[in-house]
Amino acid sequence: MSVGTSGTVFAVDSSPGHDASGTVAGFADASGEYLPIAVTLNAARVLSSVAAVLGVDFDGLSRLALEAEPGSGGVVLVPYFEGERTPNLPHAKASFHGLSIASTTRPNIARAAIEGMLCGLAGGLDALRDQGVRAERLQLIGGAVQNPAVQRIAAQVFDLPVVIPSPGEYVARGAAVQAAWALAGYRPDWPVALDATPEPDFRASIGQNYRKVSARVDAGN
Repeated sequence: MSVGTSGTVFAVDSSPGHDASGTVAGFADASGEYLPIAVTLNAARVLSSVAAVLGVDFDGLSRLALEAEPGSGGVVLVPYFEGERTPNLPHAKASFHGLSIASTTRPNIARAAIEGMLCGLAGGLDALRDQGVRAERLQLIGGAVQNPAVQRIAAQVFDLPVVIPSPGEYVARGAAVQAAWALAGYRPDWPVALDATPEPDFRASIGQNYRKVSARVDAGN
């Protein structure tokens, strides 16, 4: 899973898959297998937008989010700031739900931004699973995953072990691997060091609450 300007969820699979809805796109990979992928339009920019509203930087957003309890006090952000591709709602807008006098706090707003972004990506993972993809662990890359709150909350949103590789330009690295493979005739063995492995702490209620709210939003668009 890559969490950058947009978000992508992908896996290596032995079959090409056929998603008539178009949510999961199918590509061939360099090893003779397949790369099913689902894309969300709203990822790291969700965090930068909410951080700007709260008057903090990314570190400040992380600190605020970790002050809130899982579930953000019932506050849910459906983060369709740029419309959305998964689900296919090009004209949708972002919206907060569950706001009350008690729940409208800076920590809850910060955490709801991270939970909403990650729950959107969880929808992409569900779409891959619907195509028969079996996931055993979730490897997170991209600039936003260096945020400590994103790492910890990811372990609560996803029902899989989460691993974080050391920071690096992994798209460029993949291109370099393919170039070396084509030149040498064999795949280079370039190990990737792990930077963090958040303690598993799955909280099903986070995703359940998000899906309940987002289903109403999706039906109205």
